[in-house]
Amino acid sequence: MTTGQVWKPSSPCGTACLTRGEDTVTPVGSFVRALALLVVLAAAVPAAGAIALLRGRARDRVVRAVFRAVLTACGVRLVVRGRLDGRGRGALVVTNHVSWLDIVALGAVRPMKAVAKREIASWPFLGRLVARSGTVFLDRERLSTLPVTVARVADVLRAGTLVNVTPEGTTWCGRASGRFRPAFFQAAIDAGVPVRPVALRYRMESGRETTRPAFVGPESLVESIRRTLRLRGLVLEVVVCPEIAPGRAADRREAAGLAEAAVLAALDRKAPFPAASYGTEVTKRSVSVSSGLRMSVSGRRRKDCRAHAAPPRPRVRARTRS
Repeated sequence: MTTGQVWKPSSPCGTACLTRGEDTVTPVGSFVRALALLVVLAAAVPAAGAIALLRGRARDRVVRAVFRAVLTACGVRLVVRGRLDGRGRGALVVTNHVSWLDIVALGAVRPMKAVAKREIASWPFLGRLVARSGTVFLDRERLSTLPVTVARVADVLRAGTLVNVTPEGTTWCGRASGRFRPAFFQAAIDAGVPVRPVALRYRMESGRETTRPAFVGPESLVESIRRTLRLRGLVLEVVVCPEIAPGRAADRREAAGLAEAAVLAALDRKAPFPAASYGTEVTKRSVSVSSGLRMSVSGRRRKDCRAHAAPPRPRVRARTRS
């Protein structure tokens, strides 16, 4: 196993995490949405070059309109709580990561550059649109490229630009969250700019949270889009948290912890899902407790996050060393 594979973020979330029972549109309605989405993306990609020539508020208005058109085509209602300002001042905007819609929602609120996995550039239509918006792509398979990417983000922040990062490193189902990795918080520290935590929540019009829009597990982008287009009354909430001012955190790890806590609080969660409580295998180990006693600890790990349930307690059995 290479170093890059060890570092590459992973999530326990899969299709087993997806909620059931949401209202859906008819097959015809889903087809109409898909057609509308294709029309919007087909028009936006070639126009991206012309949009790049615009400056200031005019450019922001056009970019927001494009991303809002994508959301409308998908049948998504956007709700924004708080204000994501900072014109002319750089800031690192950090969010939890659930869906391919995340970056669309942020662009609909306020245009910004983003750090995204390299694979997104190859997505049909949406990948080209994201690439032309100035996205900084990260090769997650090569850990050696991380410092260069962080330095590049710091340069963009110094230039007075907002940059979005998803520090969980991969998507989660939306009911469970991962730890915020600290690497890109160094860019904010080096550039002397604030960190702006933003929480993303997917729910239905009834108020019930849903994980159906999540892009998780081995499914393809097309499968995720199809499932999302079938939902009736999907609401995407963007909750802007108070900024973390430059100098408030002693280092990038503390900055990551503060941002993580802010997002969890906005989502009404107490803690990220514990990494040790997911998986597929049964674990068993023997631990020395004292000179004459050892304890055998075993526990079955779950196949998915099961965010609604508490992690299982390990079974402990004491035995005397012979």
